[in-house]
Amino acid sequence: MPANPSLRHVVLFAFKADAGQDAIDAVVSDFAKLPAAIPGIQAYEWGTNVSPEGLNNGFTHCFTLTFGSDADRDAYLVHPAHERFVGTLGGALERSLVVDYWTQG
Repeated sequence: MPANPSLRHVVLFAFKADAGQDAIDAVVSDFAKLPAAIPGIQAYEWGTNVSPEGLNNGFTHCFTLTFGSDADRDAYLVHPAHERFVGTLGGALERSLVVDYWTQG
């Protein structure tokens, strides 16, 4: 285990077939605002799937947040800014997948 392990919160989004690019761009933009609004987020990055394997099962967007503790992640999950963001996803989002893990070396 690394000397200073980090908690990664990985979020994958698959958008509805009829979600317009403006709606998808708004989700990406709104997600990017969370690190400035919520204490405890140590790092944030995102990108779109570029794998040639075709194994993404419809998930096109990946967001990764880094936390230093379970408590920081738990505070993020119930933070009003996060809850507002989640409340906006219904129009464009088909489904999501979330995995949290502690870094291992």
